[in-house]
Amino acid sequence: MIKSFFKGLALVLLLLLLSCKSNKSQAPAPVKTSGIDSTDKFPRISDEQLLKLVQKQTFKYFYDFAHPISGLARERNTSGDVVTTGGSGFGVMALVVAVDRGFISRADGLLRMQKIVAFLKNKAVTFHGAFPHWLNGATWAVQPFSEQDNGADLVETSFLMEGLLTARQYFNGNTADETNLRTDINTLWGAVEWDWFRQNGQNALYWHWSPNKNWAINLKIQGWNEGLIAYVLAASSPTHSIPKIVYDQGWAQNGAMRNGSTFYDVKLPLGPALGGPLFFSHYSFMGINPSGLSDAYANYQEQNKAHALINNKYCIANPKGYKGYSCDCWGLTASDINNGYTASSPTNDVGVIAPTAAISSLPYTPDESMRALRFFYYKLGDKLWGAYGFYDAFNLTTGWVSNSYLAIDQGPIIVMVENYRSQLLWKLFMSCPEIKTGMRNLGFTGPAL
Repeated sequence: MIKSFFKGLALVLLLLLLSCKSNKSQAPAPVKTSGIDSTDKFPRISDEQLLKLVQKQTFKYFYDFAHPISGLARERNTSGDVVTTGGSGFGVMALVVAVDRGFISRADGLLRMQKIVAFLKNKAVTFHGAFPHWLNGATWAVQPFSEQDNGADLVETSFLMEGLLTARQYFNGNTADETNLRTDINTLWGAVEWDWFRQNGQNALYWHWSPNKNWAINLKIQGWNEGLIAYVLAASSPTHSIPKIVYDQGWAQNGAMRNGSTFYDVKLPLGPALGGPLFFSHYSFMGINPSGLSDAYANYQEQNKAHALINNKYCIANPKGYKGYSCDCWGLTASDINNGYTASSPTNDVGVIAPTAAISSLPYTPDESMRALRFFYYKLGDKLWGAYGFYDAFNLTTGWVSNSYLAIDQGPIIVMVENYRSQLLWKLFMSCPEIKTGMRNLGFTGPAL
């Protein structure tokens, strides 16, 4: 059935390529084919209604499908009791959006937050205050990510703390319940021994530590990738902070993370050739507001916009000739692929588009991202849209559409759409007094600081 859906693709692809040369945001005129066609699969609604619908539907993954005992986010829709700490941080931010948008009541949101925080504080195992990548949401035991990755994961912990601090700022009422929630979040936040993860005082943070393998993985968190948030939080910690030299030598590698080359007529300040997978510009910046943000190494508004534009332009150029790639259908990031998983990027392109890539880039490329969102929903929606929003990924060349949802891909959709619409999560996270102090100490400047 899915393969027949894509049989008549050629004509539609031609229309898509022609439409990329136009400034019009509307889709081409309906064309019937034997498979995919350009007719709308759902009734047209306004862009604002569509954005709200996507947020509301995707939120169900974190609310309706949350683990019943811990309240945390399941790693994926087939993971059973396995919950993800980083994805749960994204889910907490999604919960804040849901309350603010009226998808659920503040009372219900608070109840869920109490369940999550109580599990994290009273049951979940930690290592020097840091959480593992995965936990068993029923037994609270570590679910090893790999043989050596069976202990602390500082980056996943950072995504979790990013969410918890955002929730702390949102649930700011004077009731006993909200006051106690903030106290418990502060307990978790203050317990993370960020400075200990310098591995014996080195000027870098290390990603993993195992209770029986120690520092065996020996992986530095160094830029440019999704790990910026770890250094921001480490510098901001009220109990275990790091000095600026750890950021400069460990993360920025004394400037070696700079790029400065031009790709598709867009200059890229930081990172690998052609920018890497788009989650680099999403995960840390679900809370960190890049608008006007600068330090010694880059302007982060320029960085993230350049990253998304290069990804978009690469897909339009489509050097590998995959079906479907166009200004309407773009976005390479980490996702499921047929019989596997990979971090797709312009230098690792296997023909798979992940909706989270373009949609979560809305704050950086609003026109290009909105165009992709319309295409995903109206044109592919009868195959791509399900109970928890868009499925994880698809490949129009082979006719494959995933039947999976991943917390780390669903969460950024809700959060970055909201940052595009209202900057809610940016405002909340950047309102943390510790974050302001920590980022200033690292040399950041910007209107949010």
